[in-house]
Amino acid sequence: MKYVDEFRDGKLARNLATAIAAEACPERRYAFMEFCGGHTHAISRYGVSNLLPDNVRMVHGPGCPVCVLPIGRVNMAIALALEEDVILCSYGDCLRVPASGGRSLLKARSLPGARGGDVRMVYSATDALKIAREQPDRQVVFFAIGFETTTPPTAVVIRQAAAEGLKNFSVLCCHVLTPAAIISILESSAQSKADAPLLDGFIGPAHVSTVIGSQPYEGCAVKYRKPVVIAGFEPLDVMQAILMLIRQVNEGRAEVENEFTRAVTREGNRKAQDIVADVFELRASFEWRGLGTIPDSALAIRPLYAEFDAERRFALAYRAVPDHKSCDCGAILRGVKHPRDCKLFGTVCTPENPVGSCMVSSEGACAAHYTYGRALARTASEPVNG
Repeated sequence: MKYVDEFRDGKLARNLATAIAAEACPERRYAFMEFCGGHTHAISRYGVSNLLPDNVRMVHGPGCPVCVLPIGRVNMAIALALEEDVILCSYGDCLRVPASGGRSLLKARSLPGARGGDVRMVYSATDALKIAREQPDRQVVFFAIGFETTTPPTAVVIRQAAAEGLKNFSVLCCHVLTPAAIISILESSAQSKADAPLLDGFIGPAHVSTVIGSQPYEGCAVKYRKPVVIAGFEPLDVMQAILMLIRQVNEGRAEVENEFTRAVTREGNRKAQDIVADVFELRASFEWRGLGTIPDSALAIRPLYAEFDAERRFALAYRAVPDHKSCDCGAILRGVKHPRDCKLFGTVCTPENPVGSCMVSSEGACAAHYTYGRALARTASEPVNG
């Protein structure tokens, strides 16, 4: 059965590649950004770019929440672990994100003796809450990151902690919002900034859209005249989305289309949205690695749940920190450079020894290209519109 499925998928991929080549106008060039790291991973792993004609190019976007997490936020988590003697809980990839002075949460945990922090990897926000219940004499902080996909579980554990009256649990909230980042990229492109890519459309994220639905992207499409096609993570999903984008561009349309209808609706998951709205509110601004400070692009814990806000509980102040001077992660996250344009790629910077965040997560552009060795013939610095 496996071989039958592989034969069927291979035939479908060839048919889609043929359709894309037939419908891509030879007199113009197309550049589409895949915002989500899951799509970048699929494109690299399955060599999707190799099936596209020369005038159709994929541009890597912000990728994953680990990639866009600024150094200053990681520094805050490290300070909690080393200076406040908390049990700091977070997802595995976060532990390896480089911070100031070559530090990371993983290295903070590895410091000798009493200097080391109590940093623990968890698989879910619920795991962190469980540790707080089991360690009533210790303060437990969950370092919460993620796009809209992982925000509802964080909201749920905050509500649970409130219901149980836990006094030793709090959250360092770094949840960010996808549509705001897309708008920031489109705004920079509309202003023809030198460090902004020229784009013809977006492949919208899959998991995020199961929560927020397709409706939030409609304003982007209308205002900036750029089509958005929400796609699943399978390579065939991505290729179908590319074909749908080409058709929109050729027809002069700029709409939100949903290729991932098996999981995404226009309205999204209303129950999850209501839970998030109860616990969180918009931050006035938030720094994204590579994209700078973006207004209304992240969430903060509402005053109603202030006692579970680690920033308030420990009086944390955010300080912006510039990225490593030789690392091109910022330009890669904006889509103006390809991972292989970075002089550190694959030499000084590897998944085992990441210099920048794009090499940390498996969904980061640099890690995906390093792992699967699929080098695109065209770099992001070349002109994409003709």
